[in-house]
Amino acid sequence: MKVKVGVIFGGETVEHEVSVITAVQAMEHINQEKYEIVPIYISKDRYWYTGKMLMDIDVYKDFNELKRYAKQVVLTKDKDGFCLMSTKGIFKRKISYIDIAFPIVHGNNAEDGTLQGYLDSVGIPYVGSRVLGSALGQDKIVMKQIFKDQNLPIVNYTWFFDSEYADDCEKIFDRVRKIGYPVIVKPATLGSSVGITYVKNEHSLAKAIEEAIKYDIKVIVEKAVPNLMEVNCSVLGNHIHQEVSAIEEVTSDDDFLTYQDKYIGGSKGKLKGTSSKGMASASRIIPAKISDDLRSKIENTSKEVFKALNLSGVCRIDYLIDKKTNKYYVNEPNTIPGSLSFYLWEPIGKSYSELLDDLITLAIKDYRNRTKKIYSFESNILSNIGVKGLKGSKKL
Repeated sequence: MKVKVGVIFGGETVEHEVSVITAVQAMEHINQEKYEIVPIYISKDRYWYTGKMLMDIDVYKDFNELKRYAKQVVLTKDKDGFCLMSTKGIFKRKISYIDIAFPIVHGNNAEDGTLQGYLDSVGIPYVGSRVLGSALGQDKIVMKQIFKDQNLPIVNYTWFFDSEYADDCEKIFDRVRKIGYPVIVKPATLGSSVGITYVKNEHSLAKAIEEAIKYDIKVIVEKAVPNLMEVNCSVLGNHIHQEVSAIEEVTSDDDFLTYQDKYIGGSKGKLKGTSSKGMASASRIIPAKISDDLRSKIENTSKEVFKALNLSGVCRIDYLIDKKTNKYYVNEPNTIPGSLSFYLWEPIGKSYSELLDDLITLAIKDYRNRTKKIYSFESNILSNIGVKGLKGSKKL
């Protein structure tokens, strides 16, 4: 019997379209002799849909047409398992059952632990990091605080709330001066280079901060690394075992890797079928042209980052290197990376289908291990409360 995998993607996030690309790409490569794919699309207005047509990238060009044919559902649990239940009509119908969820979402309201928390509350096993790891991996400020505690290499930075900037922008400007220009201004919890600005001097700082504030209540300002080389390494595993991929050098004509570089690149925006390249469309050199010593350090650091943030499944960890000094800095992890970083595993002999199979198998094993732990007790303390207990008094 095939394992039914519910691939969940989309959501109310600025990275909605990127999620669709990554998910369709993954569904094209899941071994359908072993798994039955159940696509589950979350629209930008947070409605859930299912239907085989959701595996075709073309249907997303006209959302109104999609809603006519896809079935609107909710994910719930009944006596027979985890069920997608229709939401329309007087009599609710069971559309499909799934055995395991595979979140392929990016950004706030999705990748940040929001979806993972819902799946935990339903009780369904799912692929990837759980709530804590997902949340830590999304917040660029909290993750740096953890990195600092673990003595992991990071650039100098400062951060603030939008309210602090509104109250006293000069105080914020002074903190940035102490870091020294140029700097990178980022929304604290977004990905895919959305809302990020490279700032060469104070004249451009206010505009960059106002751009970041459009997307987040927290803003981080980081010291820009001179003589910059950007490299990425993917990690697969859990808290017990981690393996690392090839390391890539990502090239760009800009001061940092932009949304255009990451997701459009050589594909020129064509998303049909196997041309849905996602992060695989970016310009890159694999393996990265770095020394064996630096390669070893980055591999070991990647495992440390993975464990420090309580990650699981597959992630991509991005690094900044000063080519002149050979110093490297952890930039950030991507807990559900674009294209699931399959292009970093293929060079070392792991196909995309094998990577997806490893992820599902790992999730099932982790779920079985977690169910051995105690999460509730058979005793019911409410049985000791008398009738008046409803008003706050106890029966003693």
